[in-house]
Amino acid sequence: MAFVAEHVMWTREIRLAAGVERAFALFEPEGERLWAQGWEPEHLYPASGEAREGAVFTTRHPGEGETVWTMADYEPPHRLAYVRVTPGQRTGRVVVVCGEAGEGHTRAAVTYDLTGLSEAGNAYIRAFDEAHYEHFMHEWEEAINFYLAHGEWLTHA
Repeated sequence: MAFVAEHVMWTREIRLAAGVERAFALFEPEGERLWAQGWEPEHLYPASGEAREGAVFTTRHPGEGETVWTMADYEPPHRLAYVRVTPGQRTGRVVVVCGEAGEGHTRAAVTYDLTGLSEAGNAYIRAFDEAHYEHFMHEWEEAINFYLAHGEWLTHA
């Protein structure tokens, strides 16, 4: 039987307690390091880690292989997009669109668009269901807003 790739795409809007320029920077590779524990990008191009279209970096997370990220779109302070590949597992896009939400707040629409590259990748895609994504984005919103309020990572007891 031939392999059939599974696919999922979810978008959720989160609200952040900062203006668009400050909030947008937190979705850049180095900006995410400020609020996301375990996010340790290794910059390949440019080596400085400067956020720009064409930038390439890798990440590693427990239980996952290395993931290669390419910044496919970069239009500060409103839109950025990454293409990500975890070889032999999955590929996809992550798109963030930021806009004013009034009273110094930002609304950020975050889209994950993922496709399995193997049976292991398909298993990941099946687990990345709507309930998982809602929880995932709720954690992002909580962690980013905690960082904005306190200047440090949110740690859970």
